[in-house]
Amino acid sequence: MGQFDEDGIARRIVASIRARIDEGVWQPGERLPSTRSFAAEWGASRTTVTAAYGQLVAEGYITTRPGARAEVAAGLGRDVVPAAPESAPPRQLSAFARRLADLPAPAPARVFRIADFRYGDLAGADFPVLAWRRVMNTVLLRRPDRLAYGDPQGVPALRRALADYLWRARGIRCGPDRIIVVNGSQQALDLAARLLLDPGDRFVIENPGYLLARGAFAAAGGVAVPVPVDAEGLSTDRLPSARLAYVTPSHQFPLGGVLSAARRRALLAWARAGAALIVEDDYDGEYRHDVAPVPALQTADPARVIYVGTVSKTLSPALRLGYLVVPADLAPAFAEARRVTDRHTALIGQEALALMLESGAYERHVRAIRRRNAARRAVLLDALAGLPVTVAGAATGLHLVVWLNGVPAGREAAVIAAAAAAGVGLYPVSALYDPAAPRPETAGLILGYAGLDPAAIRRGVAVLARVLGR
Repeated sequence: MGQFDEDGIARRIVASIRARIDEGVWQPGERLPSTRSFAAEWGASRTTVTAAYGQLVAEGYITTRPGARAEVAAGLGRDVVPAAPESAPPRQLSAFARRLADLPAPAPARVFRIADFRYGDLAGADFPVLAWRRVMNTVLLRRPDRLAYGDPQGVPALRRALADYLWRARGIRCGPDRIIVVNGSQQALDLAARLLLDPGDRFVIENPGYLLARGAFAAAGGVAVPVPVDAEGLSTDRLPSARLAYVTPSHQFPLGGVLSAARRRALLAWARAGAALIVEDDYDGEYRHDVAPVPALQTADPARVIYVGTVSKTLSPALRLGYLVVPADLAPAFAEARRVTDRHTALIGQEALALMLESGAYERHVRAIRRRNAARRAVLLDALAGLPVTVAGAATGLHLVVWLNGVPAGREAAVIAAAAAAGVGLYPVSALYDPAAPRPETAGLILGYAGLDPAAIRRGVAVLARVLGR
């Protein structure tokens, strides 16, 4: 009999004895069979039974004495341990947990055989496998003398490289001491929510807007104040008093507007007047298809704007690598929050990204993937050209919005269901509006295209055309 079989028999003996004690068959103080007789009963060696008894001694189920048989330990048995209740008692969850439970449940993931226009996905073929493998190999071959925890604020080399990159790509002037490396932009939003809001504090959020940002601030106890958006972004003439504002000024999510110069000034003036902070989510600022990149809002007032960046839309959302640029006086609080919650982002991934940035490989990749996604966008716009739709927000980012002309909002779910039945995943704009605020009267869809090849885009739009034709 092999070691694997002996180990399996020992585990079954342990489970059997536990069950007999828990069910009251053997009572505290009662002697167990000798190892010899138990071995004969189970057809196992005495060595195996002795090992099982040793495990039960370690768990506190039995006690042994030299020259005597093992006994059931005191305090066990059915008469001592009550049976589990039929149903578990109500859990005493924290207020944070109860607020999480009140958030909308995520839609179940589905696989669509023709095309899935879900926003946020990237094409697997676009990932720079060779460049990433090269930097990962370099990091792994360094073999440090000690494997230790790192700086909760982020690997210094990565923060230096990010500071240089942000100046070149987004016009942001900042030192490494103001950069906090995080597990994707969602952790950035969670940290901002918990460090800047107390329960009951109001926060401004775009309507429609990013649901997971709203969820992070609401889970911290914040009270959402939705503000409408239009082609120029957030409507700054309707700003109420609030502790902070969450905005996507370079590419409003989801409608695609760019915050105009006048409204940028108005938003910053509002923040200064009310001693508020602005959280700028630059989630896909690398993608400008028709015009030059718009400067980050943070460049206009570094003391009032917290900048959130990510590589989820350039490399992969699976890497969970993002960063914040915070005012200098807030950096210690953010770094300490990182240390307490999860210490730091995985060091190997941070060091690999630092090497990509330092070598120029990251920016070469961004230029290449920008061209590929511009080509996908062109295919999508061409396919939509003959449909009765109005396209919005196509000049930037990795998605666009289509309003279905002549289709009332009440038919939006039916369109999506019909497309799903035909093998195409479509997603409504209406779900991104505040539940208490007015919604558009026309059905609308948000179409992400970065995860699709041109043929799948054409087939998916053809299905949409057939659905609308009905």
